[in-house]
This record gives sequence, C-alpha cells and structure tokens, in this order.
Amino acid sequence: MQSRFPGLDRFDQSILRELSHNGRSSISDLARAIGLSKSPTQARLKRLEAEGIIQGYRAMIDPIRLGLDHIAFVEVKLTDTREAALAAFNAAVVQVAEIEEVHMLASHFDYLLKVRCRSMSDFRAVLGERISSLPHVSSTSTYMSMQTVKDDGGLGPI
Repeated sequence: MQSRFPGLDRFDQSILRELSHNGRSSISDLARAIGLSKSPTQARLKRLEAEGIIQGYRAMIDPIRLGLDHIAFVEVKLTDTREAALAAFNAAVVQVAEIEEVHMLASHFDYLLKVRCRSMSDFRAVLGERISSLPHVSSTSTYMSMQTVKDDGGLGPI
C-alpha cells in the first residue's frame, strides 16, 4: 500500500501521530506505540527532525486559563497586492503578539487573521492601533467567535 505522504511510511506517520498527541513521549514509549524497537525509532525520529518534518516541540498552553478567551477573525483587504506590499505586510503582521494566525487567501479580501485578546476593549485597541496601521491596509471586517468547537492543533489525516 502506497503512503499518502511521499517519503513517509506507516512507521513515520505513526511517530508523527503519537508526537502530535504527546510531544514528551520517551523513545521507549514511542517505540512501543509504533511497534518498533528503540534504535530504529530513534533513528527515524532524528531523520524526521533533520528533514524539517518535525520542526520543534512546544508546550500547549490553555489560553482560557490565562484569561485570553476573546477570539476574533479579521478579514484584511490591502491597497496594494504587489510582491513588495505583501512582503511589507507579512513582515509587520508577525510582530503583533495578539495575532495567532495569518492566512493569505484567494478571496474578495487578502488575509484572514485570528486574533486572541482578553476583552472586547483590548481587541478594539489591537484593531485600531496595531492591525489598521499595518502597511497597505485598506479595510478590515471582523467576525467574533462565540465558541471554539474544535481546535486540537493536530495534523488531521496522518
């Protein structure tokens, strides 16, 4: 059976799936979970890291427990979509800490931002002072999230 992910066999995919659920798994636990011994599991893990498929490890922090439960999605339309304008916007938008995700889209607007704040007043300040002043911003439109139904940060179909 051919892998849906070129260059990754079922063991590699199992490693990725296991680590996406628990990035702190020991080599022994990981080997047991995927059905290989420790040495080949460790070699595969090092290869996945060296190839950049595994880019790093981090703690998943619950933003709700930190009082960051206000999520807004902001559509951004630019005045200019030539490469230099896109590069300027991209460089500036990554500097805004409240923006969790930035997606360039093929749509009637140019970018979709996921913004997380403590409150509506914090969001208004971020939108008015930071997002609206980013390079080449023409207009924005905001959608407030009432509830997050799914956000597992996982890889989906692996």
